[in-house]
Amino acid sequence: MARIVRGALLQATYTGDQETMIQKHEEYARQATRQGAQIMCFQELFYGPYFCQEQNAKWYDLAEPIPDGPIARRMLKLAKETRMVLIVPMYEQDGVGIYYNTAAVIDADGSYLGKYRKTHLPHLSGFWEKYYFRPGNLGYPVFDTAVGKVGVYICYDRHFPEGARMLGLHGAEIVFIPSATSRGLSQHLWRIEQTSHAIANGYFVGTINRVGIEKELGANDYYGQSYFCTPRGEYVGEMGDPFKEELIVRDLDLDLIREVRNTWQFYRDRRPEAYGDIVAP
Repeated sequence: MARIVRGALLQATYTGDQETMIQKHEEYARQATRQGAQIMCFQELFYGPYFCQEQNAKWYDLAEPIPDGPIARRMLKLAKETRMVLIVPMYEQDGVGIYYNTAAVIDADGSYLGKYRKTHLPHLSGFWEKYYFRPGNLGYPVFDTAVGKVGVYICYDRHFPEGARMLGLHGAEIVFIPSATSRGLSQHLWRIEQTSHAIANGYFVGTINRVGIEKELGANDYYGQSYFCTPRGEYVGEMGDPFKEELIVRDLDLDLIREVRNTWQFYRDRRPEAYGDIVAP
């Protein structure tokens, strides 16, 4: 019997406030479960704008503890209600003045499985992330969920193949990469890097990009085009719309992972003893 998992991604426009953004995601999660989805990922920093376009201390107020903050607890209830595994990117506070760009992973019964903290942080015009976050310090966990082994990478992380490989070595079958990426310099990489991670590591990738213009913070135009791809790097169905909000629901045949890995023996043929220079300071 084929091992089919139905996954969902939401690329959403910003409503202008936190509560309506949460409500929007809750309603789309209910739509996804009505369509049979078993696992769903939200976009980076899902309940606010991508505030890293500016450096302003007021945005620290969006951070909360995970899993004990009010939004996190609300997401635990949502996972239990919808009976879906949820990957929920949030702004995390971990003590006084310590913040991370984090994704909580919640199982289909509403239990909290753990979190991934974004490892690589950009710091340039429009992406002032080191003003808001510390670099992640939890490594590359893979979570044993109701639908399979799930890993997370976040936005700028995708430019670094090392972490993508670590997720594969840790057993990931599906890696979710929520993002906030605007039109411009890196747009042509969107279809290349993440399909390359899927190919090199023999797992499915589900990646989300925001969509629309967040006028409150300038003219950044997020180009959507969220997608799932197979371990062969092939798209599962169409990519998301480049301009419009969209819920993407796709069937993922996880049996393909073994088939691909039995053909392309990238793990067997690795030579880690020859790669020391990669981690040299």
